Amino acid sequence: MSDHYYTNKPTSESDERTWAYQLKGERFSFITDRGVFSKNEVDFGSKLLIESIDLPKVQGAILDVGCGYGPIGLALGKTNPERKVVMIDVNERACELAEKNAQKNGVENAEVRFMETGMLELNEQELFAMVVTNPPIRAGKSVVHGIYESAYKHLLSKGILFVVIQKKQGAPSTRQKLEELFGVANVELIEKNKGYFIFSAQKN
Repeated sequence: MSDHYYTNKPTSESDERTWAYQLKGERFSFITDRGVFSKNEVDFGSKLLIESIDLPKVQGAILDVGCGYGPIGLALGKTNPERKVVMIDVNERACELAEKNAQKNGVENAEVRFMETGMLELNEQELFAMVVTNPPIRAGKSVVHGIYESAYKHLLSKGILFVVIQKKQGAPSTRQKLEELFGVANVELIEKNKGYFIFSAQKN
């Protein structure tokens, strides 16, 4: 059975390829490989997320959860060089690619971390102004909702979580979970396109 993108250490034979893509008005060159999510192009959901969000007014770092080879975090890092961007993934190969892509595209404010069990490994004192995620649907609802719970804990006051998710893959339950965590008044659907929903959730 071939690896999926939520594998810690993909065993599929490496076959790196490089291609160019434009995000937030910047041109990027991405190195991708087998065993990572959306290796042939930036997926529609991630692109919609990148193009839909605005940074919160509160100062602080950005966290990209499930960064893959890096398109979301690197796009935000390149267009906001004054902010540190922490990029985490449970896929070791994806993290290695994200590091290569940060160097290749000159995004010096990005830090990539391999985290075998996800956000549970973040220091409790490490807080962010913004968390962004295209969550790993194939990992299951408990993992996805766990990301939302951890994001809430690691946000500064007035910090914002941004999530992209397809309607058919759990958008209604995502909204319900975010409203439980952040409060109904603090959760918004800020964009939807082709079945993809972008939610924002601000911490009080």
